[in-house]
Amino acid sequence: MPNAELGSLAVRDWQSVPRPVRAVGVNVAGEAARVRVEGQLARWRLSMEWIGATTSACGVVNRYEHPAQLGPDRWAAMVAARLRALEQGGEAQPIVVVNAGTAVTIDTLDAAGVFRGGMILPNMRLMLRALADNTASLKVPPGRYADYPTNTSDAIYTGALYAVCGAIELARGRHAPGGASIRCYIAGGAAHDLAPYLAPPVELVDNLVLEGVLALANESGGPR
Repeated sequence: MPNAELGSLAVRDWQSVPRPVRAVGVNVAGEAARVRVEGQLARWRLSMEWIGATTSACGVVNRYEHPAQLGPDRWAAMVAARLRALEQGGEAQPIVVVNAGTAVTIDTLDAAGVFRGGMILPNMRLMLRALADNTASLKVPPGRYADYPTNTSDAIYTGALYAVCGAIELARGRHAPGGASIRCYIAGGAAHDLAPYLAPPVELVDNLVLEGVLALANESGGPR
């Protein structure tokens, strides 16, 4: 459910749920969000297990300069994408993992499961807002995608879309020089808007981060 609706989770959605033996998650939304989530577990007197990035897990090696500083959502998404790639392809392959939320993260894993590094950029909504807030002549109605925009609204929307998709495609090209086809896994609220404009193969996964959370929780042990 959306973060804004967390306050009603225990009352509205969990009334008939049996007491869980374990609660596991990741949080990149700050202290207030952490407190709200933990508050929903109070009815069961259950502690939340917050997952963070480590140097390695589930066949993925974290080469971030300071591994623990990698966003846990990015870490979980890469773990899930790696496991999906192995299940689907039968053999190791390089992949690009995209989380398209408030920020867009673009992370690369090589065929051995080593996280080579990644990028963070603003999503389309933030780009559009920045233009509207800082450029008087660009305060225009919302636009839509066009191959060749012929009005300012469509030009702004198409430009923001190309900026995000272009960064993703540049990451894929750098990760596989020579024109090889690198699979891209994409998740997040804006994934449905971006996926149609990316070169195949692209797989849109609605709950990629949660898949990674489950895999990391299973590997770490504890009740299931």
